[in-house]
Amino acid sequence: MRAEELSRSVQDYLKTIWLAQEWSPEAVTTTTLAQRMGLSPSTVSEAVKKLTAQGLVRRPGAGEIALTDRGREAAVQMVRRHRILETFLTGRLGYAWDEVHEEAEVLEHAVSEKFVARLDALLGHPDRDPHGDPIPRRDGSVAPAAAVPLADVPAGTTVTVARVSDADPALLRWLGGAGIRPGAELVLGEHGAPAGAVAVTIGGVVVEVGVLAAEAVWVLPATA
Repeated sequence: MRAEELSRSVQDYLKTIWLAQEWSPEAVTTTTLAQRMGLSPSTVSEAVKKLTAQGLVRRPGAGEIALTDRGREAAVQMVRRHRILETFLTGRLGYAWDEVHEEAEVLEHAVSEKFVARLDALLGHPDRDPHGDPIPRRDGSVAPAAAVPLADVPAGTTVTVARVSDADPALLRWLGGAGIRPGAELVLGEHGAPAGAVAVTIGGVVVEVGVLAAEAVWVLPATA
């Protein structure tokens, strides 16, 4: 299914459902979808009924929402658009990584698949966006999300930042200023109070990372 055949609202719903499952094993519900989209549960419930009737969404369990194959195909196309646009905005137009999300949210609904393919080629077919999220390939395949939250890593571990959530621009600015970006190597110190906070050493400097930041940063074991 071609995402551009769908309305902007449907595109947003499908993409949000897919993103909610990308880095979390928890089932998507009407409540969680409403929270992510900033809409009332009743509004989301009605929309999900329509998406189900269109064959884009299924209900695998009580209160649960999942994408059908057709719904996933369209959702991945939208995610691909968004992440390629973010990469173009930062790499070619000088946007900061905390500025691109909102711009890409607007542009992703206006561009064609042909335009996205041209951008992809211009950028050299990148596999990650500026925040480290995998860019779906043109065939719809996506690299597995293998990283774990920084908050879950034990003290004394050396890790490499794999991705940073782009949900909070202010937090992105803080993390960027601290040098905590995809590719950065961190050495974990002691976890402190409040629970989830952690000290990390980056470039010889110790940085205190709060709870929200530790949950927004995802890491992989550092390569030798």
